Order: sequence, then C-alpha cells, then structure tokens
Amino acid sequence: QVQLVESGGGLVQPGGSLRLSCAASRIIFSIYTMGWYRQAPGKQRELVAAIASGGGTNYADSVKGRFTISRDNAKNTVLLQMNSLKPEDTAVYYCNAHRATIDFWGQGTQVTVSS
Repeated sequence: QVQLVESGGGLVQPGGSLRLSCAASRIIFSIYTMGWYRQAPGKQRELVAAIASGGGTNYADSVKGRFTISRDNAKNTVLLQMNSLKPEDTAVYYCNAHRATIDFWGQGTQVTVSS
C-alpha cells in the first residue's frame, strides 16, 4: 500500500527555520500533485503549499515568501522549507499526494513555534 512518511518537525523559536521531508513509496510519485497541509488545534486542516507534477507551485497567502516547496521525483521526496517561522505556524503538518479523485495522506509531523 502507498506510504507517505513525514519527518523534520520539532520545536523551534520564532524566526527560526525547519525543513520538512516526505518520502513516498509504492506510488508513481511523478504523476501526483504533492502537497503539505496543516491542522492546528481546534481548526480545520488547511493547504500550506502544493507542487504539481510539472513543477508549478501554489502557496497559502499566510506562508508566501517564507515557505518553499520542492520535489525530487528521482527520490520520491517532497520538501517544505520553512523560514521566518511564527507561533501561528504551530500545527501538525501532513503530506498529501493527490491525483483526480485519489488522495493519500501521511501520519503527520508536529511543528511547534515557541520561545
């Protein structure tokens, strides 16, 4: 079965950086749009960033200019570089693979931004 495994979360001070990684297996990675979503306590899950199979990207307004999504189709990996982190970025971050009506999700990784 398809597996998406996130890593790289943790505790960071405001203004700091983290890089999240998602490794995919048992999937034709290159044909999927890959995305990062997040869910804070008491809030709905929201799209953070996505990268299409052709490389086009889309970002939530709240992270534009601070986060960068990238993919390596040879390694079946999608990365999320997060800079200038703010306390409001605190959430569980989920990796997503999407194509047509198909969605696969990872288990999530916690990101906490706090002094």
